[in-house]
Amino acid sequence: MKISLIAAVAQNGMIGRNKPDGTPDLPWHLPDDFAFFKRKTSHHPIIMGRKSMDALGKPLPNRTNIVITRQTDYEMPGATCVTTLDDALTEARKANTDEIFVIGGAEIYALSLPVATTLYLTEIHRDYDGDTRFPNFDRSQWRETARTPHPADDRHEAAFDFVTYERV
Repeated sequence: MKISLIAAVAQNGMIGRNKPDGTPDLPWHLPDDFAFFKRKTSHHPIIMGRKSMDALGKPLPNRTNIVITRQTDYEMPGATCVTTLDDALTEARKANTDEIFVIGGAEIYALSLPVATTLYLTEIHRDYDGDTRFPNFDRSQWRETARTPHPADDRHEAAFDFVTYERV
């Protein structure tokens, strides 16, 4: 079973910034990236941290939503809450699908990177201010298998590429 990380990453490594209330947010608006995310993750289990779930506000439809949190009393109707990555992967495997997606945030990406088989990165060709970075990874352990460029336009403030990496 594939374990895939999916993220949009600015060229300076940023993946997010906190709002004044501490809730995570994206520093950009890229509608085609949202569509790509929805297309890839629909009908698959998604694993995320509690802050990412709080930012979403509710479980994403057409997906098995699994939240990793240290808060043992945390509840989100429509989501399964666990305390470890191993427990999250066990729950995700129950969905009987060929691929599990890890959707963030930074700490969950860092935990799951060692077991990931695939990276779907939207590589944004611009720096953004933020406080949350995608974890550094050894690119020699990954092989680029697909790249689709997307120019900046009236709906997208920055150019970006959809890039797929497979573990070597």
